Amino acid sequence: MKRLLLIVVAVVMLCGVGLLLAPTVLGEAQIEEETPFLIPAGSSLTSVAQDLEQAGHITSADGFLLRARLFGSSDPIQAGEFALTPGMTQGQILAAFQSGDVIRRFVTIPEGMPSILVWERLMAEELLTGEIEVPGEGSILPDTYAFERGQSRASLVEQMQSAMDLYLAEQWAQRGDNIAVTTMREALTLASIVEKESGVPEERGTVAGLYSNRLRVGMMLQADPTIIYPITKGKPLGRRIRQSEIAARNDYNTYSMVGLPVGPITNPGRESIAAVMNPEDHDYLFMVADGTGGHEFNATIQGHNAAVERWYELRRERGEM
Repeated sequence: MKRLLLIVVAVVMLCGVGLLLAPTVLGEAQIEEETPFLIPAGSSLTSVAQDLEQAGHITSADGFLLRARLFGSSDPIQAGEFALTPGMTQGQILAAFQSGDVIRRFVTIPEGMPSILVWERLMAEELLTGEIEVPGEGSILPDTYAFERGQSRASLVEQMQSAMDLYLAEQWAQRGDNIAVTTMREALTLASIVEKESGVPEERGTVAGLYSNRLRVGMMLQADPTIIYPITKGKPLGRRIRQSEIAARNDYNTYSMVGLPVGPITNPGRESIAAVMNPEDHDYLFMVADGTGGHEFNATIQGHNAAVERWYELRRERGEM
């Protein structure tokens, strides 16, 4: 019994000495400023420790590994980019690697950004990898998305498209009885027009109601962005629309056809999609700019013509005509 007690005491003393000597024997972390540290997929703890030592973040790879065996958990390290910050201990570094607490970066797709510009934005992000084609128009849900260094562009596009598919399906399930389209694809197409034609966010419901009214009575939608889209694929036209372009016959121009274009003309946001699924009830069929960024809406051609005259007069006063 005494012998067993002596062994226990000795072990306790040795552990105490080990803890006291740990900073010297096992080495210290040396993080002077916040620094990103990348762990490639498939890395071993040994290779990570060696990379830490080579970068000067720790004094000893062997000491880091010994500390990990003595005091660390059995959880595997995760791949990704991690932030090493001043004051971090080796234990905290190991815990961060095991928890997968990676640096998150973000890319924002604004409401109404066409797919060609989404493609340009993703291709310009140097921390993403791989080539992608221009996503299908209307397939991207505008939002802010997190990504990691080295993530593929294709996987990020897939995430954006999955978000659109999910939101569109959710809203379709909640569509109102006064909806003017018969399929989700048509709803997406109409929402893209509403997105481009809404001068201010507060108008989305009114604009959705107006175009829904036009669809119901068989009027041409006459939405200027549908003239521009087949010319620029969503990029700014940079000039006024020509008369020949207004009269052009194609699958998008709603000045030369009744009904919806063949597909979306941009990536509409949540609010425009929701507005189309439950359009505002009113009798408006016409709208024209009011000079404040928004529109004046009218139910009759007489009221519309008077509003157009006011708009022209305002432009003349501004020297725009």
